[in-house]
Amino acid sequence: MSLGDEREASGGYGGTGQTRTRLPESTGDVYGGARRGGRSSSRSLVTVVGVVVLLIAAIAFANRGGDDSGPTSGDENQPNSSTTAASGARPVEGKAGGIPAGFAQDEQGAQSAAANYAAALGSDGMFNAARRHEIVQAIADPTAVDRLQSGFDNDYSADFLKRIGLNDDGSAPEGKTFVNRTLPAGTKATSFSSSAATVEVWCNGLFGLAGEDSTNPVTSSWFTVTMKLNWSGGDWKVLESTQRTGPTPVTGDNPISGSDEISKAVQEFGGFTYAR
Repeated sequence: MSLGDEREASGGYGGTGQTRTRLPESTGDVYGGARRGGRSSSRSLVTVVGVVVLLIAAIAFANRGGDDSGPTSGDENQPNSSTTAASGARPVEGKAGGIPAGFAQDEQGAQSAAANYAAALGSDGMFNAARRHEIVQAIADPTAVDRLQSGFDNDYSADFLKRIGLNDDGSAPEGKTFVNRTLPAGTKATSFSSSAATVEVWCNGLFGLAGEDSTNPVTSSWFTVTMKLNWSGGDWKVLESTQRTGPTPVTGDNPISGSDEISKAVQEFGGFTYAR
């Protein structure tokens, strides 16, 4: 089951301004109207030129960067586009225990590590004891391995596996497909230093048994995982992992797929290495 089942968008900012100049309307046919005196035409031309000059000056003043001493509108606390935009940088070069490893010792590296670790801890591998221990050994800080492993072993007890319809080894019964995936939607570092970081990972989770007569059909949930990371042995490692429900968007009106389609999708669509 996903982390969301186990334990309980950034909008654009700013706007566009438009300045429209209303030109004098003609009082008659441009070609057939009465001629105005030369003095009147000159005064009108001077007036129009003066208005245009003033308009250009006003636009330049409005668009120029304000100084720091002036009053603020409160927008300085709003995130800019770079806050939530993908960096485009490759997160890692290698893996450990089948999990991405070797993250950079910076804030982006910590966020990428947290996203990949959330996916690993929310995978179907956690339901098999041997694979679960391998995952924990790969991502946990050496000082936290025993504590995390003991906690997860208690969570994935034999009674729990039986209750959700799995075999003792965490596999699905014959004729059914076990679905358990955690899909990070975004990350946010709430604290960071070169040796420690706290990162929140907003996730969508899929969990259930796909197959005929399944009493535990595949469902989705939304939750946020908070990870405390420590820089150890040249990589980010997990000290602690907690979670809370949401933020949860409104469910769409997509038609529900059949169990065969869900089973096929799980078998054919692989996971990702997540990058900030």
